[in-house]
Amino acid sequence: MRRDDTIATSKGELEVHAIHHASLMLTWNEVCALIDPAPGERAPLKTYKSLPTPDLIVFTHSHFDHFDAPLLAAIAGAATQIVAPQEVFEVVPEPLKPRTKVVKNGERASVIGIPLEAVPMYNTSPDKQKFHPKGWGNGYILMLGGKRVYIAGDTEEAPELAHLENIDVAFLAMNRPYTLDVEAAAQWVRDFRPMVVYPYHFRNQDGSFSDLAAFKAEVAGASEVRVLEWY
Repeated sequence: MRRDDTIATSKGELEVHAIHHASLMLTWNEVCALIDPAPGERAPLKTYKSLPTPDLIVFTHSHFDHFDAPLLAAIAGAATQIVAPQEVFEVVPEPLKPRTKVVKNGERASVIGIPLEAVPMYNTSPDKQKFHPKGWGNGYILMLGGKRVYIAGDTEEAPELAHLENIDVAFLAMNRPYTLDVEAAAQWVRDFRPMVVYPYHFRNQDGSFSDLAAFKAEVAGASEVRVLEWY
């Protein structure tokens, strides 16, 4: 299994690098974007230091497996820009707040020339709403070389997300009990049909992993499933 993949775009290849769990790096057109950098057993500080200095860091929410203030302070370069919801902004180190753009669900922005849209990210099941309340965190759609790249973050198939349009690449979390189980994740993919879907964030609370072979089988021909080495 590999940690890297590429997606063809109208302006060169989009490079995908799986770091750990919910953390990934996207490189396109000489721009490096880190998504939810957070420490883990496979992602200590030295792992992030071995990567290119990020031009952009995007956060979905502030849970420990998506955000870490000391790590952020250590890896942000002098020109690194940050995108985050308000609840993350509140815990961003003070020196980095002037370079942090707050976006809310439904808002659009352009940061370092990359158009993006913040979309809802929340639990819909009554017994899960305590994990990720509505309006608290963000998913994102990034426009990279004509490709719409969806970063789901920790969410279930909310009504606003059930039929996202024209998604070329999707990163979908599936872990019990916080996000989706395999069956629900596959149903969502069959609903919005991204061209390519990468399962990520698939370690369950009990330490087991979601059954990606079953996910791929249930998705059937709705999307191409690509599995990378996250753990």
